[in-house]
Amino acid sequence: MYGSMFSASVYGVEGRLITVEVDIANGLPQVNVVGLPDPAVRESIERVRAAVKNCGFKFPMERITVNLAPADLRKEGTAFDLAIAAGILSASGQLPSELYQGTLILGELSLSGEIRPVPGVLAMVEQARTKGLGRVLLPLSNAAEAACLEGLELFAISHLKELSVSGASGELPHNWEALRYDADTAHQSRRQQAGAGDQVFAQGDYGDVLGQHHAKRALLIAAVGQHNVLLSGPPGTGKTMLARRLPGIMPPLEESEALQVTKIYSAAGKLGSRGPALIMERPFRTPHHTISAAGLIGGGSIPRPGEVTLAHHGVLFLDELPEFTRSALEVLRQPLEDREVTIARSRAVFRFPARFLLAASMNPCACGYYGHETDDQRCLCSHLQITRYRTKISGPLLDRIDMHIEVPRPSSSEGLTRGMNSLQMRAIVLDACARRRQRMEGLLPINDLAGESLRQAVALTGEAGQMLKLAFDTLGVSLRAHDRILKLARTISDIEQSDLVQAEHIAEAIGYRSLDRNLQIL
Repeated sequence: MYGSMFSASVYGVEGRLITVEVDIANGLPQVNVVGLPDPAVRESIERVRAAVKNCGFKFPMERITVNLAPADLRKEGTAFDLAIAAGILSASGQLPSELYQGTLILGELSLSGEIRPVPGVLAMVEQARTKGLGRVLLPLSNAAEAACLEGLELFAISHLKELSVSGASGELPHNWEALRYDADTAHQSRRQQAGAGDQVFAQGDYGDVLGQHHAKRALLIAAVGQHNVLLSGPPGTGKTMLARRLPGIMPPLEESEALQVTKIYSAAGKLGSRGPALIMERPFRTPHHTISAAGLIGGGSIPRPGEVTLAHHGVLFLDELPEFTRSALEVLRQPLEDREVTIARSRAVFRFPARFLLAASMNPCACGYYGHETDDQRCLCSHLQITRYRTKISGPLLDRIDMHIEVPRPSSSEGLTRGMNSLQMRAIVLDACARRRQRMEGLLPINDLAGESLRQAVALTGEAGQMLKLAFDTLGVSLRAHDRILKLARTISDIEQSDLVQAEHIAEAIGYRSLDRNLQIL
């Protein structure tokens, strides 16, 4: 007796369709699971055996072989439990096998037969839709997540007993009709939430920040052009406060971007109970400085997403940047340049999206007061200590950060003024982004351009071109920094509603490249 079901697994952040084959033959009662299963998959047989018996079905006392195909891919997790149970019941004649044709089956089983949720459902269901499967049988707790995708029949199940057939009604039995999940209502709810607009700033409002108008201006530019930014200044000047409010002024996620972000969080098991909506807000990740390199970019025998991938289409904030280990910081080079992370294993190469805005903060020295001394607070660091502290950030990494912003202690006169709030800043950002999209229609995003294609996309006035050439010749900036200054100046011109990049835009962009020169002096 033979049965075959479709299930799925997550590799990286993408789903992979897995065929669960079950063969029941004469022989001593035993169950073998083949196809490179990990311990959680091997243990599924004990969960399936207990659940089948406790739900009134009969577990076959024969030789059972369960094959997870393709056999050369390592399988992990508990998402195969329900498919294995359905395969065994189908092969033993207790369930009609034709009912499961073209159906993706996902779910973890408890010993009592309760169906528990599994991570990565969105990625797995998306892969099933791509492969032409039109029906999904999944845990009730995961149904809202799967409803983010259209064009599928969803059947939400909470207990293994619900698989029993109670009278046929056309194509589906009566009890299966009762399991049908109302995806249309979920889609409508998601559209209403996406169209409502986000007027609540979860991380706070820039109107709460006193002074620091120069830093606010820089962060506004960063939000428009997705430019990486480093805030430097003594303790207590508002660096963290400024960075945390950055997602609130960034453009809202488009639906395709929201689907990518939701899929990443689903694969990482961090989606939680979010209801029927996609993640529509920009991610904001703040890892602790003790994080490892693998925790930052991802890793594991079957690699899982790291913080840079969880910050995809959002902000990765590294507070106290020099306190991170050198090895952890250096792994940021590839994602900052390529917008993705590549992790190679012996059997496969995994690619994780990592299109994020890097925001970081640091003190000028270990004690925090170098260059910002007052009568009460003096720098206690030696020149060697200052040099050692600052050189924890390598030149190549610093070269990939577009803007180095000084955040000094505000003067009493400036500290009494609030400046623009987040709502006003976001209006400027949205206007500049709309202008940029119209100008770059049909072209790659400007941050993805380089070399001659970048120079053709950025129109300079003669004076601006001369100033950029002079800066390159006299300041010793790298070719990478030259291109980043060009992109930064183009963003500034978009904010200023200028079709051409003017000399003052180049001058402002160059002014944001100060810290790398300061480190060279040290």
